[in-house]
Amino acid sequence: MGLTREILLRISTNEWLADQLTRRKFTQKAVQRFLPGEDVDPALDATAKLRQNGIPTILTLLGEHVKTQDEAEEVTRHFLGTLDRIAERGYDSDISVKPTHFGIELDLEGTYGRIRRLAERADELGRTVAIDMEDSPFVDGTLDIYRRIRAEHRNVAVCIQGYLFRTASDIESLLPLAPTIRLVKGAYTEPRDVACRGKRALDAAFLEHTDTLLGKLADGSDLRVFFGTHDPEMIDGIQERAVRLGLPKDAFEIQMLYGIQRQLQLQLADQGFRVRVLISYGESWFPWYVRRLAERPANVLVLLRNLLG
Repeated sequence: MGLTREILLRISTNEWLADQLTRRKFTQKAVQRFLPGEDVDPALDATAKLRQNGIPTILTLLGEHVKTQDEAEEVTRHFLGTLDRIAERGYDSDISVKPTHFGIELDLEGTYGRIRRLAERADELGRTVAIDMEDSPFVDGTLDIYRRIRAEHRNVAVCIQGYLFRTASDIESLLPLAPTIRLVKGAYTEPRDVACRGKRALDAAFLEHTDTLLGKLADGSDLRVFFGTHDPEMIDGIQERAVRLGLPKDAFEIQMLYGIQRQLQLQLADQGFRVRVLISYGESWFPWYVRRLAERPANVLVLLRNLLG
């Protein structure tokens, strides 16, 4: 499965394949399981349904690597509008943003300013802005933006990827900020000297950082911890460690993607765990979708059966 994952991650960046596959009906149909629609209205409707089961959400407009400042400003206006839409409906919904969607490749300061505007507005509305983490060239810039906004606003979270060799030191450097950290395994193609590879290594790294974060919570550290995973083994590992440390079920949050492990989401919520579902929407879904396939390569067989059929 390791080789399949690497191939899929490379496919996710191939513009020609993106153009070809996004035109195919079977691909469009397959992605509907994970994507309620291409604009914010279906995402809000999906939020309403999850709300009936007591599960809050995070909303994100899919997109990466904008080419102009105007595009980055348009994305910013969209998210500001989304925050207002969430407030109008009274939903317990946050937003998640990618720095390359806000122009970090064009202008670090401009990206900081745009995401800071979102954090200010979200703070007024009692909502959280989660800053996603992309591939390793953007880690330093993303953490710089997070640290600067966190100095003013508590309501901002940052994603940390377990498979990067630098992650342990990044976590330690963030702890004095009383941060909100979202730990994930990692879903990009990285050089061998930057990140570990293979499921066993990824799982071990994720649980190692889980030990660190839960241990800090048990010691009374003023941080918030979100775990982004659908892997039942990882969720069992989180729960076992929390019990061993004497942490309550609501000491952390488990975050899962819309359409993945739906029954497990409901089960965890029923058991009293804090669960939040990330709902993605937008037209630029191909890279995101292929990275989801890479997280569970067995799903590729479903696509191949549709293609060959």
